[in-house]
Amino acid sequence: MSLSDTNYLMDITSRPELIFVKGEGSWVEDQQGKRYLDMLQGWAVNCLGHNPQPIIDALAKQSQLLINPSPAFYNQPMIDLAKRLCDASCFERVFFANSGAEANEGAIKLARKWGQKNRNGAYKIISFGHAFHGRTLATMSLSGKAGWDQMFAPQVDGFPKAEYNNIDSVKALIDDQTVAVMLEPVQGEGGVIAATKEFMQQLRELTTEKGILLIVDEVQTGMGRCGSMFAYQLSGIEPDIMTLAKGIGGGVPLAALLAKESVSVFEHGDQGGTYNGNPLMTAVGIAVFDTLAADGFMDSVNERAKQLSDGLIQLSEKWGFKGERGEGLLRALILDKDDAPAIVEAARNRSPEGLLLNAPRNNILRFMPALNISQEELALSLLWLDELIAQLRA
Repeated sequence: MSLSDTNYLMDITSRPELIFVKGEGSWVEDQQGKRYLDMLQGWAVNCLGHNPQPIIDALAKQSQLLINPSPAFYNQPMIDLAKRLCDASCFERVFFANSGAEANEGAIKLARKWGQKNRNGAYKIISFGHAFHGRTLATMSLSGKAGWDQMFAPQVDGFPKAEYNNIDSVKALIDDQTVAVMLEPVQGEGGVIAATKEFMQQLRELTTEKGILLIVDEVQTGMGRCGSMFAYQLSGIEPDIMTLAKGIGGGVPLAALLAKESVSVFEHGDQGGTYNGNPLMTAVGIAVFDTLAADGFMDSVNERAKQLSDGLIQLSEKWGFKGERGEGLLRALILDKDDAPAIVEAARNRSPEGLLLNAPRNNILRFMPALNISQEELALSLLWLDELIAQLRA
């Protein structure tokens, strides 16, 4: 393997000089044979870790049956996965896509179509500062990431920004052109900031009162990541639309747009996609779902979540940091200064085995391990992090 061949790739992000070649569970290995304990898992994508047997088996079986019949026809895995998702949630209809951005783009279109039919053409969707909803032009406009309003200007119109966890800021933006409010139950890219249960309930009450839609972006928080199958369930509410991606495919390109029957207003030709409902991907989705839904699995997720939270609190108290936050196995350690990127680099360069972490902000470390990470692996990651902090803060 030659790193010189990477020059054929578009230079879109700063990548370290290593090439990952294989992985198993919570571990991934580079071209030199060095192993890394992976607390990122593809940014919360590999919910069952690297190369889990249920996904391997599903791919092998389905690849011998049918890979791509065209989305103009039904296939059995697409039907079976849609039924599982609806039975486990408050929704009645599903559209499958390939990525979170595509699912969120679909949510925008569905809400605006509903606004044309039910609110005299209302089209504005209130979103939030520091939100992240994807990298298409519309989803970048919907997002509240600093600087994105000028990156590919002009933005798509119709996405006013409220303040997260501030219901009055939402009320102030609602007008006769408002069709929906859309939020992440936990702002992952924004620094692992969770919406309070009270705020989620206030949003549901407000949107119901005003006759507008409530949309949850569960691209990162869904599929068991926050300790329940879907994060909205932690607040005891029912949204009108939900998007899923990342964990739903466990590592393969799969996403979903879910909606209540009353909101499913797409007409023929309004929505589509070459690979929507692809049987190879949805067969994997079934394997992932069935693993997460098995007796005791979510109990184990919550046990590991408590272990991670307790461990981060202990590190925070030991080093004088500012605490930890998050839901389930989507958590953040809040540092006392802006050296999170340095810790990430030191962790990756650790020898003989590395540790993969993420810094969504300069003072925050984010943790998104496999949902089935072992107690011993999680303890090891916390031990190594403590050692790395000691080295850097010496």
